[in-house]
Amino acid sequence: MNQRIEVVLVHGLWHQPAHFDRLADDLRRQWASVHVPRLHRGSLAADTAAVQEIVDGCVLTPIVLGHSYGGSVITGLERVRHLLYVAAFVPAAGESGAMLGGPSALVNDAVRHNEDGSTSIHPERAREVLYDDCSEADSAWATSLLVPQQPGHGRGVPRRIAWATTESTYIHCELDKALSPVLQERMAGRCTNNVSLNSSHSPFISQPKWLTKLILGI
Repeated sequence: MNQRIEVVLVHGLWHQPAHFDRLADDLRRQWASVHVPRLHRGSLAADTAAVQEIVDGCVLTPIVLGHSYGGSVITGLERVRHLLYVAAFVPAAGESGAMLGGPSALVNDAVRHNEDGSTSIHPERAREVLYDDCSEADSAWATSLLVPQQPGHGRGVPRRIAWATTESTYIHCELDKALSPVLQERMAGRCTNNVSLNSSHSPFISQPKWLTKLILGI
């Protein structure tokens, strides 16, 4: 069977490509070509440039999924077919993820500040905040993959606003304890389409087949 689509999956803060393994595997079984770049390049601009390089190398114009902070990254891209925001930031001109989330962002209570200036998610809080509708085993697996995050990424402002000219879909995770569902609902209004999902912050782990079906239907 010929390749049907190309998909780029963009992770959020403290996460890494391996967190998308189940969704990527499901998509590949449906003959999608899947790319999962690693971020943590030092700034939003550097992260966006790394993902843009992947997009530019795609044979087909890709669908690009951004999770959480990954929404800020995909907002700055060019030459994409569809933007898919999953419990993600959808910044407008001059906005950053940190500005949108504000000082009372739900995830803040689970963040640990390290001596080297980086931050981490308290392992004992990860399931509650990030993986609340995942099984205990899946949550433990995902928690073990979390990495320290250098400062500054979340304060970056996209240099272009892709959702203003590119079709987009927002996945509003109604049970999210990391990114306010109320804020998600407001940001979803900036997208072409929006879908509500009975999910916590990480449906690519708890409901990968649902996301696969959605992506294939775009």
